Amino acid sequence: MRRIPLHGFFPTLILALLSGCSSTPGPAELTKFNPSAEMRELWSVSVGSAKHYVFQPAVVDESVYAAGNRGEVVRIDGGRKKWATDTKSRLTAGVGSDGSVVVVVSEKGEVIALDSETGSERWRVNVGVEVLAPPAVGGGVVVLRASDHRLLGLEAKNGQQRWLYQRNMPPLALRSHTGALIVDNQVALVGFPGGKLVAVSLEHGGNLWELSVSRPRGANELERVSDVAGVPVIGRSEVCAVTYQGRAACFDATNGNTLWTRDFSSYVGMDRDTRFAVLVDERDSVQALDVYSGITVWRQDAMPRRRLTRPRIVGDYVVLGDGEGYVHMLMREDGVFAARARADRSAILADPQPLGNGFVVQSVGGDVVAYELRR
Repeated sequence: MRRIPLHGFFPTLILALLSGCSSTPGPAELTKFNPSAEMRELWSVSVGSAKHYVFQPAVVDESVYAAGNRGEVVRIDGGRKKWATDTKSRLTAGVGSDGSVVVVVSEKGEVIALDSETGSERWRVNVGVEVLAPPAVGGGVVVLRASDHRLLGLEAKNGQQRWLYQRNMPPLALRSHTGALIVDNQVALVGFPGGKLVAVSLEHGGNLWELSVSRPRGANELERVSDVAGVPVIGRSEVCAVTYQGRAACFDATNGNTLWTRDFSSYVGMDRDTRFAVLVDERDSVQALDVYSGITVWRQDAMPRRRLTRPRIVGDYVVLGDGEGYVHMLMREDGVFAARARADRSAILADPQPLGNGFVVQSVGGDVVAYELRR
């Protein structure tokens, strides 16, 4: 069952669109194939259940920082916990880190910063908002995206608020666990409801520029939901994003000119490298587009209703998790299945994170699992 929660006209109203129910088919059966590569499990560490939140680990160099709803935050080096800290708070989102400070957020709206080397608490402040997305840390600033889509910039050294960014929102918006992407320790790139992609200054929180990935269209507010899905992705001089019920698009970041657009609808977002933009649509079809023209290069349609995560390009492969805890690896060149493994029996909802010559995933059940890729 695919559930898409939205914020409505009243603070407590949550609507759901369902792409399946008890009378419709469940996840597609796993496709049989002859593996051409290997996902070798390097290690697995449990950090506690995500409950009904989405917890995404942070990777800095070779260190993995992860957390669970019960309040434990850990640093994992080479499969061993370098430290584990009990924040004594119920947490709501994944971890943000710049390699110096490690940041999580509690159900009570507390932002908790830990020292990356020791795990000791540096500071704790209450910002009074619900945060479902992992904090972004860079340029001496912690960027928080509240569930009402306000952005808060806090001083990384002490938690003092530096700025607040807010904008008018459409009546309905997806309930998102996607945060900001920090670029060059100067700018936070954030996708907003209404198909807007915005660059916010880390120094003062001002709007530096704004692009329209898509424009809402439809006869009612539900049909007009067109939110940017996932974090935007950048190339040498391009920035790309995709929306729900809208478009995928790439822009020239130097002047804002549109390079290409495609009608598209995604819940989870996209990834890109120098050749391909890889996306998952709302039917769990994985598509690779030429990054310079937007033309479809290949499509993998064998995983409908499996609730795929955002795709991540790792070397010569595309990696995705699914709602049954499987990790799928496709050939980057043609989308053919290359390998598969089951990380856990609970769902993987968070984005896979590149780690060394492989990647790491975190399941809803709380297992953080690292894989190495081998041909």
